Amino acid sequence: MRMMRNKALAALALFAVITLLPLGADTFTFKADRMSGGRAAGKEITLLTGNAEVHSDSLVLKADRIELQGEDNQFIDCSGSVWGMEEDKNILFLTDRLRYDRKLKIARLEGNSTLEDRENEIIAKGRFIEYDDQNEITVFQISVRLFKDDMVCRSEYAVYRRQAKLLDLTGFPVVFKKSDEFRADRIRVDLDTDDVTMEGSVSGSIKQKEEEKDKEPERAGE
Repeated sequence: MRMMRNKALAALALFAVITLLPLGADTFTFKADRMSGGRAAGKEITLLTGNAEVHSDSLVLKADRIELQGEDNQFIDCSGSVWGMEEDKNILFLTDRLRYDRKLKIARLEGNSTLEDRENEIIAKGRFIEYDDQNEITVFQISVRLFKDDMVCRSEYAVYRRQAKLLDLTGFPVVFKKSDEFRADRIRVDLDTDDVTMEGSVSGSIKQKEEEKDKEPERAGE
């Protein structure tokens, strides 16, 4: 009986290697404490639990539970202490749940979610994040916060265009730069220069620097 069980486990491991073929040019590997599932046509599901980890091309995903679905494991569903890294672009993900389409290269983060673009020194948070790896466009929704140097941006909806280094904010957007504050219906931030462009119901407050205050009496007396 023990010999038969060992043969069954060996066959299962071999089965996993055979079924986890590349999707296009993408390489794919995984590891976990436990694996279960089936590969019946139309119902391809593999469940990884306990220190689950998946490598898909340059993307590394770790979670308490990872479910692989579809032909060639196209869909990856991660839940429980999800950690991810897009190694080529040095982008870090932290979230409650992450779903990834290997074919479209789109990741959707749900729950308390953080995206950290380490290359551009940007940290962004929201309750829902959609990251389009191919077009390098990220959409943030609900309680959005973005931090860069001494600037903080808040809104209910935001689009981050990584290549252009532009951030578009809508839904009660506000931008804080040091002691200055900017509000409008729509705000665009150039994350390369930190310039702010506002449209609709524009308001704000700018605190004058102390050194500029000291120079004012001198100008008045000239």
